[in-house]
Amino acid sequence: MIGLWTPVVLYMAAIFYGASMSTVPAPVSTNFSDTFLHAAGYSGLALVTLRAVARGSWRGVTVGALLFAWGIAVGHGAAVEWMQMYVPNRTAEWRDLGNDAIGAALALAAAGAWGIMRRTSRAD
Repeated sequence: MIGLWTPVVLYMAAIFYGASMSTVPAPVSTNFSDTFLHAAGYSGLALVTLRAVARGSWRGVTVGALLFAWGIAVGHGAAVEWMQMYVPNRTAEWRDLGNDAIGAALALAAAGAWGIMRRTSRAD
């Protein structure tokens, strides 16, 4: 169980660390849009969270597991945005939280579809 949740905790900590910086490092801020960074970051978080929620098995990828993983990712995004209200030179934005939610949803939709295909192909 610890092995499944360790990547989730480390991923969350990495996002919090990056979000707590007063300025975004130049290579990151100049090469990638804010929208892309939020969507990509939270798609990754949603996938490692789904792995933990599903107990590392494609059989565990259910609608409930997908929704739970999405809720955890979006909850973390909301916590990060709240925290950024108190970081100098950073702001909390609803748009960022929306991009987090969309990135997580897209990744989980793909994982859910992949899980359905895997279960269907093994049933043959």
